Amino acid sequence: MEAEVAQLLLAVIQGIPGGATNDDLSKALSDMPAGSRVEGLNVLLKQGSIEILKKGDKLIYRAKDPEKKSALPKDADNEEKVVYSIVEEGGNKGIWIRDIRMKSNLNMTQLNKILKNLETKKLIKAVKSVNASKKKVYMLYNLEADRSVTGGAWYQDQDFEVEFVDVLNQQCLRFLQMKREGAEKKRDGPLAFKQMSCCTVKEVHKFISDLGISKVNLDEDDLETILKTVVYDGSAERILQSDGTYVYRAVNLPLPAPGLVQMPCGICPVIKNCSNCGDVTAINCQYMNDWLD
Repeated sequence: MEAEVAQLLLAVIQGIPGGATNDDLSKALSDMPAGSRVEGLNVLLKQGSIEILKKGDKLIYRAKDPEKKSALPKDADNEEKVVYSIVEEGGNKGIWIRDIRMKSNLNMTQLNKILKNLETKKLIKAVKSVNASKKKVYMLYNLEADRSVTGGAWYQDQDFEVEFVDVLNQQCLRFLQMKREGAEKKRDGPLAFKQMSCCTVKEVHKFISDLGISKVNLDEDDLETILKTVVYDGSAERILQSDGTYVYRAVNLPLPAPGLVQMPCGICPVIKNCSNCGDVTAINCQYMNDWLD
């Protein structure tokens, strides 16, 4: 009998994507006694066929994907199920405790206790976010936090790895310059030179991976971020291909400064007063003597 009641309830709940309230179930199954409805819901919860959420003062019963198994023990109480479901909705970007409190309508003391229990059971975990150093987000224990939370490869314990980024910047530029130098030696004409001196992100990624200078796994998106910094530095250019992808190419280094700029006269603030006689002369100029030495 309980199984039949549970199936009737499940059919109604599955028909409401956002989840069914007790009022929805009461209207849809008006002939079903309240006691039978409660027993049927408990059967569905134990089976893991539905999940329970809390919206304001109302409980929401929502059908679960049959292929998606929850790690939550069957003996967990309803409040733990509510909090677990809210955390699960946050995905790998997590959810702030303030938002959990608003959605669950639980007081802070009670919520902290439930979160602690779920953490102890290794069902959820707290992760520090680079966006707010003093705040934590909660997510399911087996999820890997999104880059928007951890900062990706460029952060270690919420600290930006400046030296690591600088090293990658230098090595990416070095690879682009090697590619350009190799193309220059072939002397196959300007079009061939331009094509041969261009590098794909995949090529740069392989070069950096082979160097073994990174302790973390870097993907092509990470290396493209670094390549863009090389472009912003004015050391490379980013070229759009016909297929919508980009290639990168080292640009010529600036020409050496002309002799007039290199010699002290080129930057002398009193050059307009310099002459063959008087206090300011090239013969008596200490800067000129130092430069000639």
